[in-house]
Amino acid sequence: MKQRKPTQFDVARVAGVSQTTVSLVLNNPDTQSVPPETRTKVLEAIRQLGYIPNSAARTLRTTRTHTLACIIPSITNPFYPAFVSGVQNTAEANGYEIIIYNTQADANREAKVIHLARQGRADGVVGVFFHLHARDLQSLFEQNIAVARLEVRRHSAGELPLDNIYVDNQAAARDATTYLLRKGHRRLAMITGFFGPREARREGFLQALRLVEEHLESDIIEVETYDERGGYEGMHRLLQRPPGECPTAIFAANDLMAIGAMKAIREAGLRVPDDLSVIGFDDIPAASLVTPALTTIRQFQHEMGARAAQLVIERLNGHAPAGGRVVEMPYELVIRESA
Repeated sequence: MKQRKPTQFDVARVAGVSQTTVSLVLNNPDTQSVPPETRTKVLEAIRQLGYIPNSAARTLRTTRTHTLACIIPSITNPFYPAFVSGVQNTAEANGYEIIIYNTQADANREAKVIHLARQGRADGVVGVFFHLHARDLQSLFEQNIAVARLEVRRHSAGELPLDNIYVDNQAAARDATTYLLRKGHRRLAMITGFFGPREARREGFLQALRLVEEHLESDIIEVETYDERGGYEGMHRLLQRPPGECPTAIFAANDLMAIGAMKAIREAGLRVPDDLSVIGFDDIPAASLVTPALTTIRQFQHEMGARAAQLVIERLNGHAPAGGRVVEMPYELVIRESA
């Protein structure tokens, strides 16, 4: 069996430094930014592993573009503009520009962004990957392209130089559902899509239900899209049930779906929250403007984008540990009129 060639990642792991530091030693022998003792560790790791630098990759990454690629799955979802704004503000404050890629939650588009980054379009990548996993990003690490992902639960990349920021979506969904239960609801339904945050928020919904000892009726309706149309469709399906079987409370996987659900409820001649309570997730700008104002889980999108960009820039500047970092961001339940 052919033995795998050592990579810069292996050198960084053995030396106990970041890949950026290894790159500085290889590409900038005269740089003063790497302490002599650290340089010695890197050179010893190179000798120990028998590492031979990839000249093509080194040439490609010698010149910085001072550009970050910001990946989002939907340019029409109001959740993401504030996230992008946070990335942009932090990037510009540190001398970087950003390029925005709208992947439309498509696996091929996500892979295309990785390919473009490897071609030298960006020094770092920030954003949301619904389909690519840590192993799919390995080629970026080998070219010293820094990556920070927005996740829906805690994920550690271990020794890989991949940084993750996350909101505990399971806990947030559990809190939202628990709030509905405390309001006295015993027939609840969740409306969600098929991918993205579905699993974490679904688990939180079910976890809250399991904590209640008395009999409950619950359902999970899955629809194609995380938008008003998806919420409207899911709610319409629920409203076809006999009155005694229709839920009295709805947990929607995001605010757009919640707004769509409220439209279907109004069209059925029912009222929110008198007949059905509705709670969303994200706290997009429209959440406080619709009637009734939407009770929801607030995420701090701008701060999330800013922190993700900061993680990437720190790694590019050699100010990050060799392994991946995990940063938890806060959330809060915002109580308004819909529930």
